[in-house]
Amino acid sequence: MDEKGWMKTFLQFKEYIKTNIEALREIRGSLQLSNPGTVEYLSREAQQDVLLSRMMFTGARADLGKVFSCKDDITFQTTHSFSMGSQQFPLYSFGTVFGTKKFVATGNIDMDGQLSMRTSYQWMPQLTSKIQMQLTSMAGQSVVQLEQDYQGPDTSINVKYMNPSFLDNGLTGIVVASFLQTITPKLSLGIEGVYQKPPSAAGPEDTTLSYLGRYVEKDWIATAQIASQGIYSLTYWRRLSPKVQVGAECQLVTASPPIAPLGVIKKEGITAVGAKYEFMNSVFRGQIDTAGKVSCLFEKRLANALMFTFSGELDHPKNSVNIGVAITLENNNSRNEQ
Repeated sequence: MDEKGWMKTFLQFKEYIKTNIEALREIRGSLQLSNPGTVEYLSREAQQDVLLSRMMFTGARADLGKVFSCKDDITFQTTHSFSMGSQQFPLYSFGTVFGTKKFVATGNIDMDGQLSMRTSYQWMPQLTSKIQMQLTSMAGQSVVQLEQDYQGPDTSINVKYMNPSFLDNGLTGIVVASFLQTITPKLSLGIEGVYQKPPSAAGPEDTTLSYLGRYVEKDWIATAQIASQGIYSLTYWRRLSPKVQVGAECQLVTASPPIAPLGVIKKEGITAVGAKYEFMNSVFRGQIDTAGKVSCLFEKRLANALMFTFSGELDHPKNSVNIGVAITLENNNSRNEQ
């Protein structure tokens, strides 16, 4: 076959591939599939909106924030945070946020000198790069994370690389890659892989896989995560009315302990059920779990810029009570400058 023949065959093959790709896009478009979101927020409605596992705190807190809006697309914010009687938060920390339409940078530093930073840049509506750093004087506690995120019409791809290093026997660090695909307008399936290669003196390499699922109805959402090492996580969220939401989470671990006789499997599980009530100027959340803990969180907006928060937890097995109160003051000093 001469050069013209090869070129003709190549062009025909190229046109064949292009036609099939366009046909596939038309089929996917006709299914009316939406973006599935990210793996990080797979169970956001139950875990972050209703349940209290990530919201509880103890002691007294005060957050004083001020927002400066120099232009319509530029925002700068500062926050002074004070805390007493809590091991979760430092006595004082200072935070800043700077953002434009495509670029966002946040920073926080406390009295112990621990510095945390996070930046993100949106190259295009679908593609975002992120860098996260935490620097501390404690040995082995500093963290650097590089992240690339892609959000397609019906696909979500995310790659994270934590603590990259070339200094100890080649490339080391932790790589987390996830893929989430909308299968039908209601069902999304995905997979997440974690590859860990620590420095030679820290231990062997390790790889784990997790399988993900999310099913969405008009007024309820169910999710499932199954990890290859025997960890199962199920969540259920439902909206009962415009102001009332309920959620449940079940976590089950069926894995052999590091030091155990052959065939011995350790099983642990916990289930939490909670509800969220939204009033005109306040929000109440309550939760109870199978570990014997009863928790509540009450947020009350006293004024446009002033919010009061109460956190309470009763631990029956330990016969202990944890209480926290917080005041948040936000001063929005917006001005337009040409």
